[in-house]
Amino acid sequence: MLVVEDEPRIARIIELELRHEGLTVTIAREGQAGMTLALEGDFDLVILDWMLPGYSGLDICRALRKDKRTPIIILTAKDSLGDKVLGLDAGADDYITKPFETEELLARVRAALRRGQSRELIRFADLYMYPEERRALRAGQTLELTAREFDLLHALVRHAEKVLTREAILSQVWGYQFDGETNVVDVYIRYLRLKVDEPFATSLIHTVRGVGYVLRKP
Repeated sequence: MLVVEDEPRIARIIELELRHEGLTVTIAREGQAGMTLALEGDFDLVILDWMLPGYSGLDICRALRKDKRTPIIILTAKDSLGDKVLGLDAGADDYITKPFETEELLARVRAALRRGQSRELIRFADLYMYPEERRALRAGQTLELTAREFDLLHALVRHAEKVLTREAILSQVWGYQFDGETNVVDVYIRYLRLKVDEPFATSLIHTVRGVGYVLRKP
């Protein structure tokens, strides 16, 4: 869990309570550090104070929502209806006003974690796929995939480290009734590599000559 809070006493209270619940906690005391950790880290939940030195909690929330579905709770002294609406519209999952009772905070944390766990996530190396949302990210960047490209990548991820023949890919992605040429797989693999591999430093999609394709960690 990531807690971005600039008031040392409040940050310490939250940290102790969450650790008592058996959770691993990272603390950031200002907006720049919070922004970096939120975007580059792999957290199950982020608790954001609104008013922070540097980037505000709202800035971090909006940036995080561009690429990740991490549950977010905004914690702030701002208690007007307009502020709550602004926070939720920025992408927060919940909103708690200061002062708060630790029991309520922990209950909301547990609820946010349950909601986050209900969303299917498939992770392979720095590749994240959310099948229900048909979203894919690599190294925190959203991949703009067509429907067929997404299905192809999904098939490769579900069988990661296992070689899939062209025929197996055709049956899983195009369907058993597909009567076209198997080279359509090669064409779409090229499309996929342009988006999944080429913009990044390492390749995940590998060719096994005479057989098919496999997703392998760098």
